[in-house]
Amino acid sequence: MKVSYHGHSVVQVQTDSHLILIDPFISGNQACDLDAETVAPDFILLTHGHNDHVGDTITIAKRTNAMIIAPNELAEFLRTKGLNVHPMHIGGKQTFEFGTVKFTQAFHGSAYTEDDGSIVYTGMPAGILLTVEGKTIYHAGDTGLFSDLKLIGEMNDIELAFIPIGDNFTMGPEDALIAAKWVNAKKVVPIHYNTFPVIEQDAEAFASQVEPGKGMAMAIGESVRL
Repeated sequence: MKVSYHGHSVVQVQTDSHLILIDPFISGNQACDLDAETVAPDFILLTHGHNDHVGDTITIAKRTNAMIIAPNELAEFLRTKGLNVHPMHIGGKQTFEFGTVKFTQAFHGSAYTEDDGSIVYTGMPAGILLTVEGKTIYHAGDTGLFSDLKLIGEMNDIELAFIPIGDNFTMGPEDALIAAKWVNAKKVVPIHYNTFPVIEQDAEAFASQVEPGKGMAMAIGESVRL
């Protein structure tokens, strides 16, 4: 499979038969190289309900009928928009056509701001363990450092981990280095940085401080094969 990074927390996974898109914040994200009008995922995975993660989910899913896999309250909120959803929750695992999804803890918030300014609570935030073709990708979502990251690393053989480094809203680089050690993935990619001035970080500097050979600051649109 091919895994690519598209700015902020946007990750795309292309298998032989499915396209999976995680946290598709495309419109309004100058760092993203995708086109919300043409990208055509079969599945959209969401970590939580903040607008910079739900992003273009509604527009894309209406156009493509992609199944949205998300924490329960967020999924049910999106169901009210007429979308095709599969609700899950933290600790739960489900098998889909492409592989398995398991939601993990994340320490953050989760609410969606409508166009009129009203705020809709969308349940607990989460991370995602995505296992495809026998290989596991961990997308930590938005989170601070927490000790159960050790368990996630011990219980799963993680090929590739996407970990936030932006600070202010999530872990900063110092805490993210601890998280990277605990998760113990073969490769660690920093996410959720430089999209806004308040989360500007040096991804290359972070990657260089991860255990030797494990840190990888992916350029926008860059991909790796697993």
